[in-house]
This record gives sequence, structure tokens and C-alpha cells, in this order.
Amino acid sequence: MRKSPKDVLDSVRAVTRRGILLGAIQAAVIGTLAWRLRSMQIEHADEYRMLSDGNSIKFRLLPPVRGLIHDRNGIVIAGNEQNYRATITRELAGEIEPVVERLRHLVPMNDAQAAELIANIEKRSAITPVSIGEHLSWSEFSSIAVNAPALPGVQPESVLSRVYPRQGDFAHVLGYVGRVSDYDLSKMENPDPVLMLPEFQFGKVGAESKLEPILRGKAGIRKVEVNAAGREMRELSRQEGQQGATVQMTLDAGLQNYATQRLGEESAAAVVIDVTNGDIMAIASNPVFDPNLFVRGISSADYRALMEHDHRPLADKTVQGLYPPGSTFKMVSLLAGLEAGIINEGTSFFCNGGLEVSGRRFHCWSRGGHGHVSAVASLQKSCDVYYYEVARAVGIDRIAEMARRLGIGVEHDLPMSAIASGIAPDRAWKQDRYGQPWVVGDSLNAAIGQGFVLASPLQLAVMCARVATGRQVVPRLVRAIDGIPQAVPEFADLGLSDRNLQITRRGMDAVVNSAAGSGARSRIMNDDWRMAGKTGTSQVRNITAAERARGVTRNDQLPWNRRDHALFVCYAPYQAPRYAVSVVVEHGSGGSTVAAPIARDIMLYALAGGLPPLTAYPDSQRRQIDEMHRNMRLFAPVATSGQERTRA
Repeated sequence: MRKSPKDVLDSVRAVTRRGILLGAIQAAVIGTLAWRLRSMQIEHADEYRMLSDGNSIKFRLLPPVRGLIHDRNGIVIAGNEQNYRATITRELAGEIEPVVERLRHLVPMNDAQAAELIANIEKRSAITPVSIGEHLSWSEFSSIAVNAPALPGVQPESVLSRVYPRQGDFAHVLGYVGRVSDYDLSKMENPDPVLMLPEFQFGKVGAESKLEPILRGKAGIRKVEVNAAGREMRELSRQEGQQGATVQMTLDAGLQNYATQRLGEESAAAVVIDVTNGDIMAIASNPVFDPNLFVRGISSADYRALMEHDHRPLADKTVQGLYPPGSTFKMVSLLAGLEAGIINEGTSFFCNGGLEVSGRRFHCWSRGGHGHVSAVASLQKSCDVYYYEVARAVGIDRIAEMARRLGIGVEHDLPMSAIASGIAPDRAWKQDRYGQPWVVGDSLNAAIGQGFVLASPLQLAVMCARVATGRQVVPRLVRAIDGIPQAVPEFADLGLSDRNLQITRRGMDAVVNSAAGSGARSRIMNDDWRMAGKTGTSQVRNITAAERARGVTRNDQLPWNRRDHALFVCYAPYQAPRYAVSVVVEHGSGGSTVAAPIARDIMLYALAGGLPPLTAYPDSQRRQIDEMHRNMRLFAPVATSGQERTRA
């Protein structure tokens, strides 16, 4: 049937509408695709480019700034200094040898060092920075920066590194930091990721190690873009870390410096405790070493010299050294006898130079004897026979219990390395250690601080502080953390009779302040600073009967390492105790002649808050003391602003 013109027109119109609709739909789809393509390629190009590289956003740790350590007056004794260094990254450097060769014109480097650097670079990951040099001079650092275009892969960096401005003064108590080794990491169950950073330093020994968790701080984070090869393209964000805590120690930098200088070249130790609060004011071990050498990487020659030195400079003799306390232990034995009620102030024993026990003669240091000796005189004259008699009557178990009550045989809790507990032996101890029964001769030796008895200089200072106060003085080293004072505990009463303590103190006073006292030459002439103390000399060798018969060989005729140890403990002022001091001089020969003058001088510095007036010394010694002080390398007095002092 033939369509009419009207029908044909309607059909054409329908086709046209469908075409227009279809075209519109196609145009919309194409437009949407074009808009999305433009958005992806232009507006979000960076985002999609990073995603196309796959996991190209990385997080890098920023090492935290290590916390500072101050003395009690705010003087920095462990700080941080600017460290100019340079690193090289193999992936960025390309050919390593030409770059290293160019570096040799800027940084001193011999053939062996250059070869070692190249080998170190090649064994590391291509994207891991390798240190070229630490503590570069400004000239070396700036030369590398200026020549950066000719040194691909080389990056000069300015970072902070640990420094000990007082060098050896605090070497043993603070210790030092060093690079984290694989051995260090192997001892940690879940090591902090920041320890994995190249050249990161952490506490190796001493307070630096014990206080590591609070000194280290918290790492920061950098968000960076890296390409598929691991190269950093740009930094996206940065969150700085948290600096470690600032720790204020109880130590006094001036007193520590003086004690170190006063010990001189001796192999020795000195401890000063404030008996009112337990603050350790000084804790010095000689000889010292420079901890900065360990921070920067000590040479083999320097380390060998320290290890082979017969005075053992790396050992902290104040807490690690254990010595027979000799006659300084007699206060323990005396108090044990007094508290047991076996002796009293009027108890007297006769000394004829020795005592026969079980077929063996136990000698007094005085071959001619002391005659009749009372309790106070037993300390004044340091009569051995008196304490042999006390030991026979009291027994070792009571003596050992008193020793522990006074702090010997006890490991004191301080942030220091390898603190020794010492030995306050009793019957059970010997049976457990040697499988042998205790015999009476063991008691006699122990009563005069010989035999199995061992104590550290720290323990001797604590013992003296407890005798001086009658309280359980507990030593401490940390005074404040981030400005927050650490609590000082109320010291418990020792539970000892005040009368018995007074007898013991009078004996110590007589040691120093009576003409017949063994420490009379170390008397303090200022009555306000009157000092009480006890000398001690401990044998390190056996003296045979044959040697006694022909005359005991004098210490100055023996090799250094066979001479007796010299010891002295003291407290002052006598009527109102403030400080207790202990000094041990290894192989120093005599407590009264060597250790006592050192302890007296350290005590005077503590009491005076600096160099004391010469009038505090006996007139015959003033010229010598003045000359000694002039030759010491002492720091200048503390400035009122609390700024670091410089050497005079």
C-alpha cells in the first residue's frame, strides 16, 4: 500500500528524533570520558603517577635529640654538639671509584681508608647511605657542599652527636654512647626501630646505658616519595621527634673535678655522700679516660693502651672494685659486740702483739702490742687483738648481720654498670661457696676486715654515713628528670642503740683528733668542720712466719702490685654530720699516710664548697697544700648564671 506524504513525513521525524537522542547519549559518554581523562592526566596527575609506581610513599625515621645530663648546679656534663658529616649513596653515585677519588682531594683519606670506604659501600644496599666521615671540620664540610655537582650521591649533613665537656671527670659514672652493633641488637627482644638507623648512638655503659630509655627520646617521621628504584623524589611531610629527658644528677662537677685531681696518678677511688639525703656528691675512679674517644670511634692503639694499663683505667673501682676493707671494718665488729651486749664501753682486752688460737698465732699490726685497750681506744689505736677477742665472743653471724645492716654485702640500686654486692661472709656463705665449715680463724680475720670480707668504696661510704646518722642512708644519683625532683625517701632508723653509736663515733673522733690516733696527721684545724674517721690497711699477700721472724718487708721494698691497699673513711662535721667520704688507694701501702690525707682534702672541699682556706690544714702542711692546689687542673668556680665553667 502506498504511504501518504503525511505518513512519510512522520516516519522521517521519528528517525531524526532517535538519531538526535542516540547522538546526545554518545556525546554525553564521550564528554564524561574526556572529563575523567583530563582529571586523571592534569588535575590528579601527581597522585596517579605515585600510585603507578606502586608503594612509592615511604616513611623514614628521624633520630631524636638525646637528652642532656646536668650536675646538681645545672652544669652540662653530657651534652650534644654539632657534628658535620657526609654520606654517600651508591644508587645515586653511579661509578664509586671516581667519586671517592674526588673526595680524597677534599677529605684526608689514605689508600687503605679509600679502599675500606669503597668496600663498605659495595657491601651495603645501593640505596643505603654510607658514612664518609664524622666530625668533619667546617672547611672539609663546606668544600664538599661547594663541590656537590662533581660528587653525585654525596650528601653533607649537619647532625648532633654526644659530647662530654668534662672529658674524664665523669667517665666512669656516666659511661659513654656508641654506635649500635649487631651484638647490641642481638641482646634485645624487640629493639626500637630507631636503633637500626645508620650511625645511631645509644648508651653503652654507665648512666648513659642505665638511663637509655629516658635519654633516647622518641623518633620523628618523614613521609617521602620514592621511585621504583627506591630513590627519594621529594619530602611530603615531616613530624619532628621528641627530645630525650634532661636528667639532673646529684653530682657536683667542682667536687668531682677536685676528687679526680686529688687522686692524681694513683689507682684509686673516692666517694662522697650527703648523709642527710643520700645524694652522691662525687664518685671518682682513677685513672680516668676520655669518653669522647668512644663516641667518635676509638682507635685500636688507644684502646690497647687502656686495656694494657696496669692501673685499669676502664674499670670503675667505686662500684666494681672489691677490696678487703681492713681496719675500716672494725666499726662493724665493734657495733656487733656492743649490740649483742657482749662488750660495753668499759670492756678492756690486753694486747701483747698477738693472740694464740687453735695453735695458730694471729698477729696485731703493732708487734710490741698495745697493752690494755678499751672500746674507744680500740678504734683510736686500731688494735687487732681487741677485735680478735670480740670475734671469738660474738661470732661471725652477728658480725655479718651488722655488716649488711650498715650496707656491706648489699648491692645498692644506682644507674651504674656492674655494681658489685661485696661479701659479708657467714657460716652459711662459706658452706655454700666452698663446701667447708666455718672455723674460728675465719672469724678473727673477718673481724679486722680481712679474710673473706670484701667491700666496694661505695659500700664503705654508705657504712660511714649510717654510722654517722644511725639511719639507713640510701645512696642516689638522680636528682631530677625534666625539672621534676625525684622523691627522697625518709631513711629508716637502723635500730641501733644511740649509746653504742656514740661509743663508735667517739672512737672515730679519737682516730683523727687525738695525738695517738692513727689518722692524727689528717686532722682538720677548723673546729666547725671537725672530722671523725678510720684508717685501714689491707694485705694483698700472705706474710710467712719466716718473714715475720726476720722482719716484715716494707711496702716500699715490694713491687707495686704486692703492696697493701690504703683505705680511709670519715664523716664531718662531727657534731652535725653532713658528708661521708671513703677513699681506697690500690697498693697505696698505708691508710694513715696515703688514703687519709686524700679523704681529708676532699672532705674539706665539700664542706667549703670550693678550695678551703689554708688555715683548715695543720700549719706544717699549708705550704705543701698550697703548692698542690696551684698545680691542679681545676675548673673555675660555678658562675651565677649556671653556665658551663672553663678550666682556670
